Amino acid sequence: MPERLSARRFLALVTDSFRELPLPEGSSAADGPLGWQGYDASRARAAERTGERESVVCGTGSVEGTEAVLIAFEFGFLGGSLGEATGDRLVAAYAYAREHRLPVVPLIATGGSRMQEGMLALTQLQRVARQSALTREAGLPQLAVLRDPTTGGGWATLGAGADVTLALPGAQIGFAGSRVRPLYADPAAYTAESQVAVGSADAVVEPGALRRELGVWLRLLSRGVVGGAAAPAPVPDALGVTDLPRTGWDAVRRARAPERPRARSYLDAYFRFRAEISGDRCGGTDPDGMLCGFGERDGRTVAFAAQTGAATRPAGYRTAARLIRLADRLGIPVLTLVDTPGAANGAEAEREGAGAAIAEVFGAVAAARVPVTTLVVGEGGSGGALALAAPGNIWATADSYFSVIAPELAAAILKRPPGEVAATADQLRIRPQDLVELGVVRGVVGHPHSRDQVISRPRRGRSPG
Repeated sequence: MPERLSARRFLALVTDSFRELPLPEGSSAADGPLGWQGYDASRARAAERTGERESVVCGTGSVEGTEAVLIAFEFGFLGGSLGEATGDRLVAAYAYAREHRLPVVPLIATGGSRMQEGMLALTQLQRVARQSALTREAGLPQLAVLRDPTTGGGWATLGAGADVTLALPGAQIGFAGSRVRPLYADPAAYTAESQVAVGSADAVVEPGALRRELGVWLRLLSRGVVGGAAAPAPVPDALGVTDLPRTGWDAVRRARAPERPRARSYLDAYFRFRAEISGDRCGGTDPDGMLCGFGERDGRTVAFAAQTGAATRPAGYRTAARLIRLADRLGIPVLTLVDTPGAANGAEAEREGAGAAIAEVFGAVAAARVPVTTLVVGEGGSGGALALAAPGNIWATADSYFSVIAPELAAAILKRPPGEVAATADQLRIRPQDLVELGVVRGVVGHPHSRDQVISRPRRGRSPG
């Protein structure tokens, strides 16, 4: 179990400086709104033990040079529980963040709602959810740090509802606290590591690295052009061959070659530094099929969703949709890298909702108000690849192809023998230069004059609309 630091010690761990916000006055009713006998005495003992008047400390601080509103829970004050006065402080902190255009960083350590205040305590979760929603609508990022423990309504609102969630190693995290979960429940399911594994949190971060990690995230997510016109992400340079394939089957073989540059190579070359999100918030991750996150390029932030060359699983598509929607809300342009033989199509993928997950990405790209730039860097396998592609702003490398269906499958559907697969590939017109001629892509990156020629040439394809 990680060491439980007080709210102020934890604030000192993650901030360069901190200034507490003015305190709204809480209820002065004797023993609280329910008249719970001994409640005043419990609060007095908690205040004497911790030096705090409530279970949260709210203020503004600098994290690696980026200003933010920070909300630190004091677990020593009645288990970091939420009551009416806690809700008042949280509402004031979120309102201050919106007024001053600052990101919000909850540093959570709570056992849930304060039972001595009954339903009036529980309804504070609705107030918190409303403030989070208003802050989301304002285009401001919310980054949560999950300390030990993060359970109950604090997890289900401030924690799980944040844009990015970082967790301390070994922290107890879950909706059910240790005293209310079933006796037979596996305790390993209620840990930071488990929540990351199932896609409910983004990363486990050691305390010593937390300030730097928070600083990176705040810097990346606070640079959007909300309500303005963000410039498109630049098209990445080609890292592989630049001569065009002679035949359709040549294009397929190039794209499937194991030595061809993959997503990580492109991301390493494109960004000065980057940070990845993980998980679809629905119980799944797809680290082998999809990489998503934000990076710094030429002094500004670009979001990325990159297929890795494997069949993309439903969790990968849902994570990409989550990334695109977040970037759109924050006013950050998006780069997508297409590279997949297609969506995973086994029975397990169907049970995980493959069709609905792909539809989410199509919808997120179609609804995005920020510009989306796409580069096909390898295989472009059918709708599983097209879902990630930006209509009207798709580019390709010389070692890629894009096809309505894999040539082998097309030949099988047409009942052609294996010897006709190569000819079928030619008929499908899947080479990068074919895609330029068809108006599907704007140009072949790294091929001389292809960009200028294609941009100025009338396109045959129909404009999206």
